[in-house]
Amino acid sequence: MERVADVLRHKYPQFNTTTSRRKVTEALHQMHCENVDYLIVLDDERFMGVLTEHDITEKLLYRSGELETACVKDFMSTYLPVATNNDTLEYCMQLMERYNVRHVAVYDRFNFKGVVSSHDLMKAALSKRQEFFEEEQVKTFSWNY
Repeated sequence: MERVADVLRHKYPQFNTTTSRRKVTEALHQMHCENVDYLIVLDDERFMGVLTEHDITEKLLYRSGELETACVKDFMSTYLPVATNNDTLEYCMQLMERYNVRHVAVYDRFNFKGVVSSHDLMKAALSKRQEFFEEEQVKTFSWNY
C-alpha cells in the first residue's frame, strides 16, 4: 500500500504557499497564476492552515465584507485532520470522508511536511490502475446500417 510520504515526494518542493497577513486578492491571483485550487498558509515556516477556492467562495457569499481589504487569515481553514508520513493513502481518504474535507495536513512528529489533497489521492490511485487500463483492449464498434 502506498504511503503519504510517497505522494509528498512527488509534490516536493511545494511552492503554493502564502502567509496569513497577505491580502485575499493577492492570494487569488497567485492561485490563478500557479493553476492551483489551494494555498498552504505558513507564518515563519509554521503551518497555519489552508486557503482554498471553496473557502473564499463560501465566505464571500455569507459575509458582507470587502474582498479588497480582507486578509488570508479571515478566509483560511485552520482545522484540518492530520496524517503522518507513514500513514496509508486509504487512511487519508477515510479522514477526508469522516471530516468532509479535501485536504489533510501531514506531520512527521512536530514538523510540518505538506498537504495531501483529494486530487493527489486520485492521481495516485489512477497511476496504480494505469496498468489495468493499458491491458484493456480498445473495443471498436462496427456500424452496420
